[in-house]
Amino acid sequence: MRRWFSVRRYLPVTYKMMIPYLLLVFVTDAIIGYVSYTMLVSSRTEVTETGIRAAIEQTRNNAEYRMAEIRRISDQLFGSLSFQRALQKRGDRLSMYYTIIDEIFPQLQTPLELYGSPIRLTLYTLNPDIGQAGFAFSDDTITSSQYFVQSVDTLEDSAWFQSLKSTGGDNRWMQVDNDRKKGNLTHFRRLVSFADYQTVIGYIRIAVNFDSLLGNLTQYPKDRGMGLSVVDSRTGAVLFERTSDVHTAGGSDDLTLSEEIENTGFVIKVVVPKSYLNQDANRLRGLIGLICVASFAVMGLIGWTVAMLSGRRMNRIVLLIRSFQEGHLDRRLKLRGNDEFVLIAHSFNTMAASMQELVRDVYDQGVQKKQAELEALQAQINPHFLYNTLSTISSLSNLGKTQEVTGMVKGLSQFYRLTLNEGRLLIPLEKELEQVQAYLAIQKVKYADAFQAYVEMEPEVREVRIIKLLLQPFVENVFKHAWFGDTIAIRITARREGDRLELKVIDNGIGMKPEAVENILRGDAQSNAYGLKNVEERIKLRYGAEYGVTIASVFGGGTAVRLLLPLRADAFPEPGGSALSGIGSKRED
Repeated sequence: MRRWFSVRRYLPVTYKMMIPYLLLVFVTDAIIGYVSYTMLVSSRTEVTETGIRAAIEQTRNNAEYRMAEIRRISDQLFGSLSFQRALQKRGDRLSMYYTIIDEIFPQLQTPLELYGSPIRLTLYTLNPDIGQAGFAFSDDTITSSQYFVQSVDTLEDSAWFQSLKSTGGDNRWMQVDNDRKKGNLTHFRRLVSFADYQTVIGYIRIAVNFDSLLGNLTQYPKDRGMGLSVVDSRTGAVLFERTSDVHTAGGSDDLTLSEEIENTGFVIKVVVPKSYLNQDANRLRGLIGLICVASFAVMGLIGWTVAMLSGRRMNRIVLLIRSFQEGHLDRRLKLRGNDEFVLIAHSFNTMAASMQELVRDVYDQGVQKKQAELEALQAQINPHFLYNTLSTISSLSNLGKTQEVTGMVKGLSQFYRLTLNEGRLLIPLEKELEQVQAYLAIQKVKYADAFQAYVEMEPEVREVRIIKLLLQPFVENVFKHAWFGDTIAIRITARREGDRLELKVIDNGIGMKPEAVENILRGDAQSNAYGLKNVEERIKLRYGAEYGVTIASVFGGGTAVRLLLPLRADAFPEPGGSALSGIGSKRED
């Protein structure tokens, strides 16, 4: 019987457990990776933000310091008596030349040398006797510290100057002329006479570039999307602005930081895009992803190793179960340790021993039952032939044919000597043919030369063991039903056909109609062929359904009976033999 387990693909339970295990490892790695990535990005963002805040604070302090230094320069010039006297002095061109060279230029040059960054200092005088210096270069970009002397008349056409004069504005930070374009910031202050503190004797304008005022903050890379601006909080005017070439500052996700420069109303604003804050996010994501993949691979390898090691014992149990399905009941399982596998192995061995004993008992009972059935069938054959022979002997005795009676008694004696076969069920084919010949000898006494019998046997099948009394019923049936003329011929053959033994009994008698053949094969009681059906039953009982008797007959042309038997009798051992000899032994796996 085919077992369902043998046709299904076997997948160890330890490998099935790998699926939820790997899923758990994957989910755990994903969660840990996501949390780690989020925390690292947050930490990196916080560090970057802290660094930028520190830079802005440093820039604010730097700007306040530099702007305070510029105020001190203006205060120094404002409070210098010698500088004031020089600005108010009148005289000829020579004396004024020396005044400018000796008293004005030195006081303009000294603060430039002390200030650390490039600035442009311009003196606007109301004294017509003081000549101008450097007028042609006053609009150039500030690349180095310079001073200029110009007449106040150059400012009269400027709207911003007229506005300061009308409002009385003084000591202010502002952007005038082309300061916005050049990125400069101007400190403008009036110079008044110490005589009455009202008379204006000139103006001081100190211009500084925002690059030097803001310091390193202006060097932050524009290609990263950062934006920098200086805004006048009082008017909202943008004094200085540097935006990114690749990003429009001020997005909803951008970070905006600001610091106010003290006592100026100016605010330094920095807009930092999220992409800059998260500039390491991609690298961190790739690194964490690689770590998670490596962790998953390592944990998967560990899980597979554990599953493989723990699955070895289960595999041994499964292999033993499969061997039991194949009929190897002699195998036993031996495991060491104190776990559940050892308990299963012990219980399995106990069950196997009980099953082995039960199979042995059932087999012995089956063999005994089969033997009893064969002996019963055999017993049905022997009386049937005996009755017919004794009836013939009685008839010959009544006729006074003593010699014939003696011959038949001797033939009958030899026939039953071969039939008994010391109680054994199987006999060599050669003996079976001798038994048939003994029966023919009996019939020879009765019918003399009225029939001819031919026996052919291949030498290689001579010792093949078969059930006794297989051929005699068919030979007897020839004499009882097939003979319709004066003579009849019988041919008996034995030959090998592959791994089978083929026996044939052929006669040239009257033959049978198809329905008569069917009745014989069905064992119909009216067919008068009880012995033939008996042979069929004995063959199938002994060897199985694939062996048996087939009959081919032509009415008026004769009959051929074909018996098909296994060539190897050891495949079907006799009761008491060694068919289950291996069941009693034990094999440990």
